[in-house]
Amino acid sequence: MAKETKILNVEGMSCSHCENAVKKSVGGLDGVSSVSVDLKGKKVTVEFNPEKVTVNAIKDTIEDQGYDVKQ
Repeated sequence: MAKETKILNVEGMSCSHCENAVKKSVGGLDGVSSVSVDLKGKKVTVEFNPEKVTVNAIKDTIEDQGYDVKQ
């Protein structure tokens, strides 16, 4: 099973609540094996199986939480 790691730039995260909301929502996606949030660097690192979940689905999930994903 191939795993990919993607680092996304995410604007709008400022506290532990933000961090937990992103971790819980993205971590709940089928195919995501790990999520880490760097509040200072405004980055979310996601390890996932690209056969089960797309980067766009991960971005949409973060945006559904109220944050902006930048390229």
